[in-house]
Amino acid sequence: MPRRWGRALIAYSTVKPAKATPPLQGRSTLAAITPSPHLKDVRYDIRGHLARRARELEQAGTDILKLNIGNPAHYGFATPEPLRLAVAGHLQDSEGYGHEQGMTEARAAIAEVHRARGSHGVDAEHVFIGNGVSELIDISLRALLRPGDEVLLPSPDYPLWTASTHLNGGKPRYYSCPAERGHLPDPDEIEALIGPATRAIVLINPNNPTGAVYPRALLQQIVEVAARHRLLLLSDEIYDDIRFDDTPMQPLAELCGELPCISFGGLSKVHRACGYRVGWMVLSGAHARTAAYRDALQLLSALRVCPNILAQWAIIPALQGAPTIQALTGPGGRLEATRQAIIEEVRRSDYLQMVSPLGALYAFPSISSQRLPGFDDMAFAVSLLEHEHVLLTPGSSFNLAGSRHLRLTLLPPAGLVATVFERIERALQRCEAEASLRQAVA
Repeated sequence: MPRRWGRALIAYSTVKPAKATPPLQGRSTLAAITPSPHLKDVRYDIRGHLARRARELEQAGTDILKLNIGNPAHYGFATPEPLRLAVAGHLQDSEGYGHEQGMTEARAAIAEVHRARGSHGVDAEHVFIGNGVSELIDISLRALLRPGDEVLLPSPDYPLWTASTHLNGGKPRYYSCPAERGHLPDPDEIEALIGPATRAIVLINPNNPTGAVYPRALLQQIVEVAARHRLLLLSDEIYDDIRFDDTPMQPLAELCGELPCISFGGLSKVHRACGYRVGWMVLSGAHARTAAYRDALQLLSALRVCPNILAQWAIIPALQGAPTIQALTGPGGRLEATRQAIIEEVRRSDYLQMVSPLGALYAFPSISSQRLPGFDDMAFAVSLLEHEHVLLTPGSSFNLAGSRHLRLTLLPPAGLVATVFERIERALQRCEAEASLRQAVA
């Protein structure tokens, strides 16, 4: 070792270590992080405390029957093989960034489908691909809303719409879709809610959570309301081809013509590819009215760089290949069999009633007010999970005030439905007995 290195090491070894900095006096060095106040009114119970409790029970060895979420793969549904092969065959073509709006060829295919449906002014430049429709809902509202702007939403709604409205500075206002009307909205009620701050009307069709499918005449009336008040229409059509009993589906954009409209779709539900996280939104209407908004959507799309490249290869075979969903929703199909089993179990129940779902992946039964006048849907869902080990989502999770509803997915096999409803009925009997006991004590 050179002599100068030895001297340096001796000098280094004799340096006294610095004194430790004493902790701050009078306050904790590990203060809790306070969440943003923007989250005050945000909820997503579908993946909230009930789902977390179900995971805890599973980890403790309890089998849980899960009917809380529309995830086809969890119930054994497979993504169609042409979509899988398209993704697998383009791995090496997917290693770089892409266009901020999505692959040009995929956007062109989406635009072609929407032009064939009658959408006005649609080309690839008016199509935006996202990492699921969830991301695009947020982008569409972020590009639109100013602080305090109002968005008209259905009640019940898919809670992401309410959450995104809050997170982007807006205020949700709800129009009712009660079971007494077949879960359909009233155009007059919608129009009565419109004020100076109203910017948009949201429709979910086919509807999650109710399973309603809106008829053409009703949609035409809502379009006329939007036209009178110069409002943007946002149509969540992710379940567009999941329909039963030959119920027709009317794309909203066809009725809008030059009136601005955004239509949302994707691979998650119809093509059973939730994990691919591929959704799209299509901006239709007169270009003179949508140009600035289109540019804002492109800017926000660029800020997230681009959507997932690899999964976008599945879009063209999904749209141009042979349809596969009708084999599941038609007579003898698995989804139709489960739907019919649920309808029959509700009919047999002493407590339940339901508008039969005509579309989407859910049933939305309600509990009789005569049998259980003080019913609390969230408390019941907790009890059902703890005692009967069934996980579902209470209707109040969908921004439905005073809900007596429960949402169940149609995805489990029909043979499981009788077991699920046996447990639900037993839990309702227990709930009624407890209510009677409280009344007797009082």
